Amino acid sequence: MSIKSNLKYYVFFTCISLICANLNPIILIPGDGGCQIDAKLNKTSSVHYLCEKQTNEYFNIWLNMELLVPFVIDCWIDNMRLIYDNITRTTSSVDGVHLRIPGFGGSETVEWLDPSHAATGSYFKPIADLLVSLGHTRNVTVKGAPYDFRKAPNENAQYFIDLKVLVEKTYQENNNQPVILIAHSMGALMSLHFLNQQDQAWKDQHIKTLVTLAGAWGGSMKAIKVYAIGDDLGSYALRESIMRLQQITSPSLAWLLPSPLYWKSNEVLVETDKKNFTLNNLKEFFYGISYPNGWEMKRDTEVYQLDFRPPGVEIHCIYGTGVDTVERLYYKPGTWLDGYPSLIMGNGDGTVNLKSLEGCLLWQNLQQQRIYSVPLPNVDHLGILGDVKVLQYLSNLIKTVDRN
Repeated sequence: MSIKSNLKYYVFFTCISLICANLNPIILIPGDGGCQIDAKLNKTSSVHYLCEKQTNEYFNIWLNMELLVPFVIDCWIDNMRLIYDNITRTTSSVDGVHLRIPGFGGSETVEWLDPSHAATGSYFKPIADLLVSLGHTRNVTVKGAPYDFRKAPNENAQYFIDLKVLVEKTYQENNNQPVILIAHSMGALMSLHFLNQQDQAWKDQHIKTLVTLAGAWGGSMKAIKVYAIGDDLGSYALRESIMRLQQITSPSLAWLLPSPLYWKSNEVLVETDKKNFTLNNLKEFFYGISYPNGWEMKRDTEVYQLDFRPPGVEIHCIYGTGVDTVERLYYKPGTWLDGYPSLIMGNGDGTVNLKSLEGCLLWQNLQQQRIYSVPLPNVDHLGILGDVKVLQYLSNLIKTVDRN
């Protein structure tokens, strides 16, 4: 390369570094389903003749719409499901299935769930685009912290270690500017658990603010609905009952059950003519749906629900309201838990109930750092990631933070 070319590169990167020196770097923390997963297979058997048993390389398994089609979805479920061991109280993949979470530290795998960049796979992309328009640079001042969203904190210990290293490295690489964390849905809970592992001096030095979008602070009644009948992810092409076979094996689903901090212990969650189910007798519900492992995973994760100490950082808690959200399951007389219930709706963002979305307000008198509550009418759980009002709020916040 010529001296002239070298000089051009030097000037360019010097300019970039000068611009970035005044920016607070940002780390994006996804929610449930909010990052890519790769798989590599070395299986001796399969659940269907269409299923591959051996692959030489890792391939994208989430989100790969080509795998979520009739018959082939049986292969996907077997490769994505977890097997629970009630002795070790941990989960593992099916023998011969090796999964990895790609792209830690970069933004690509949290911007796009589908590496082909199909529109249906966009996740943090609108927010990353906004940040770039404000002068940020992907993988320099905008980074991502994906994790295995199927698992709860008890099986994600290494993630929290890696996240601390990422925060410190990002802080150092950007002129010792404290980091802004932007978290979606379950990512808010992951962020809370992470921050509560750090001492206050570390947080004061390294964290500028925490922005949560649709934080599922107190869990969601949708978790009960998934255990009962599954969830089709909003796609008419998918069957709830089929998706349920994989979904209920995830300990993170148990972690997202309604929290006793926000639901009364005698509040009816599931209504039948034989028996009503509340938090008081939830164990009977799991045995009623013939999935006792769900109860065991709840026991493993409830400590994280109850550890709801304030995070000790400034919070901007942004969430949608006024969208029909399942509040209770109702089984008509003569039916039982193996039937299909009516969904009684209430207020929320379509996925998380309002009482949970507002959970951050619990800390208002429990920490010195400011807590900003930003309810947005008619904004749904996933739509919040690209909503115009949200992007404008983030733009104003980041411009203000960067000026300070």
